[in-house]
Parts: sequence; C-alpha cells; structure tokens
Amino acid sequence: MQTKRLQKLLNPALAGHHQIDFNSVFRRKSRRAGYGKMSNLQREIPMNPITSFFDEIRSGLGRVEMGQIQAAAEIVAQALENGGIIHTFGTGHSSLLAQELFYRAGGLVAVNPILDSKLGFECGAFESTAFERSTEGAAELAAKAGFHSGDVGIVISNSGRNALPVEMALRMKSAGLQVIALTNLQQSQASNSRHPSGKRLFEIADAVLDNCCPSGDAAVEIAGMPHRLGPLSTILGAAILHAVVLEAAAQLAAKGKPPATFVSSNVGNLSQDDLQNLAAPYQDRIRYYRSLAPNQRGTILNP
Repeated sequence: MQTKRLQKLLNPALAGHHQIDFNSVFRRKSRRAGYGKMSNLQREIPMNPITSFFDEIRSGLGRVEMGQIQAAAEIVAQALENGGIIHTFGTGHSSLLAQELFYRAGGLVAVNPILDSKLGFECGAFESTAFERSTEGAAELAAKAGFHSGDVGIVISNSGRNALPVEMALRMKSAGLQVIALTNLQQSQASNSRHPSGKRLFEIADAVLDNCCPSGDAAVEIAGMPHRLGPLSTILGAAILHAVVLEAAAQLAAKGKPPATFVSSNVGNLSQDDLQNLAAPYQDRIRYYRSLAPNQRGTILNP
C-alpha cells in the first residue's frame, strides 16, 4: 500500500489531478528551531542534501528578526539623508559581503567597501586568517576609507570575535560613525574575543543583525561525512544586507528623498558615461569611483 501511495504521489499521471508538493515531502524542520517530528511519508523518502540545504536557507530567513532590520535601516537612512556614506568591512568570506552592496544593480551608490588583498585570499589563505586575528592593519585601512562623522559603518563577521573587525568597529565609533554589526549572535555570545579589549563585535555596535546561522556556519549533515557542510552566512548575510538597503530606501523615498541607486548597464542603453555621472558626486569620498590612470586600468566590470 505504501509503495502504491508513493508511486501516485510521485507520478502525476497515476495521481490524477493531484501533484506532489516536494517542499512538503522533503522539508526537514530545523533542529535548531526545535520543530515537530517528520511525517511517516517524510521518513520513507531519503533526505536529499540539496533539498536539506535549501530548507535550511528558508528556515534561516524565517528566523531573521524584522525589528533588527528596521533599526539598522533607520541608521542607514539617517546617514544618507544627512549626506553621509556607508562603509562596509569584512575579512575572509565576510569580505564578499562588504563587496556585495557596492556598485550593484538595484543597490545604493553611496557605498564604500573597505578592500585590501590581505582581507581576502589573494595573499594566501592562512595569511588571511592571521591578518583578521590581528589589529595590525586597522590604522591603514581606516585611513584609506576616510571616515567622516555622520557616516555609517557596517562590519560583517560571522564569529564576531576576531581582532581586526572589532578594531575597525572601534575606529568607526571613534570617528563618529554609528556601527551596524552583521554577525552570528548565538556563536559570538559563546566565544571569547581575540581583541585586546576583550569585546566582541555585537558589544560595540549600535545595531546588531543576527544572521541566524548555526554555530560553525555549516548546516547540513550527510551520512558518511564527519562534519556538516553547506555554510549559510554568505547567503543569509547578503539577503539581510539587501533587506536593510530596501527598508532604508523606502524610508527616504517616503520623505521625498530617494537615494541614488544603480540600474543594470546590461539592460537598455545605459552607457559607461551614465554610470560615471551617477557616481561623480561621491568620487571625493569613495576612491573606487575615481578614474584610474591608463597604466592602472584593468577590466571594467559594470553592475
């Protein structure tokens, strides 16, 4: 009976007008959230790691607190309304999120990512880990960023414990910036800081965005594998950051002060000159919008 039932569910031709909802069949309730037991039908169908991963993404997004996004958006909107810009910073894979908001179709123009080859992996993977655990590079990075009082800083660190992100947040605060932290709050609260102050990122920030990831980031258990796979922090972090931008833009638009935004240069007839003109008001503040000398030019990437 069970075999025939499954055949009907999985084959619409046998089931008549009924079709299977794969999400309901394969959905695995998050262990972290402590949901109820799976149905008998779910037990009979082996869990697919891809489906499990997508389910963890949906579950994580469902745990995001809208109040946190609202609070962060208010800080961003206030800074933009007063002529400030958004500085974004992260190390390792978090540096990808610092770039995620920059020069992006459907994104804000007033974003200054704090970039350096040592923040990513261009100078070596283990060197990147050593760099984020030290405050050594903070002074130079902050000087190049050019913090102004009234700007806003977004510091991204999944662990929230490493010295460099904490130091950058402290330097932002000292310069008169409000700081938004994007971090794994549960993991960070259970960790010791590597910064000399003993502080973790969430303890410094004016607003905290919890990425709602499992401790250690990876979310999916696979039979025969010794550790979980499927990290969530980049996916959930990007969604949370864009949600903050959306809410901030909505707040400003409601006041009749819509912020400058990029649209895709690959749809319609937008030219390179149009992009440069849009970024021109920010060239003095955001060095990545300044024209490079011919011998410094590489491939130009448009949003």
